[in-house]
Amino acid sequence: QVQLVESGGGLVQPGGSLRLSCAASGFTLDYYAIGWFRQAPGKEREGVSCINSSDGSTYYADSVKGRFTISRDNAKNTVYLQMNSLKFEDTAVYYCATAQPFLGSSWYDDNEYDYWGQGTQVTVSS
Repeated sequence: QVQLVESGGGLVQPGGSLRLSCAASGFTLDYYAIGWFRQAPGKEREGVSCINSSDGSTYYADSVKGRFTISRDNAKNTVYLQMNSLKFEDTAVYYCATAQPFLGSSWYDDNEYDYWGQGTQVTVSS
């Protein structure tokens, strides 16, 4: 069974850090570009970051650039999103998803992605 499972979410104070994991079962992640998206209450889902398979290139939303880092560990079949200097506005459910091996300027378009995980809640609160 093909499955993506996100983990690592939780409650954190502003300025804190979390590392999200996206683990695959039933298939290997190394073939796919992996994107991280988030959806806050009352808002549309938005692209946060993406890492390509073909060349390892990465993309970030302007709102997280310099604070978030995406990486992949193919040996563990897992993609990570390291989130530092968290802000109130980072509060959302975070999802990972798979796409073709290389995404360009359309990386933030959720229509480019096929399989999605169930999401993990990140809450930034004092």
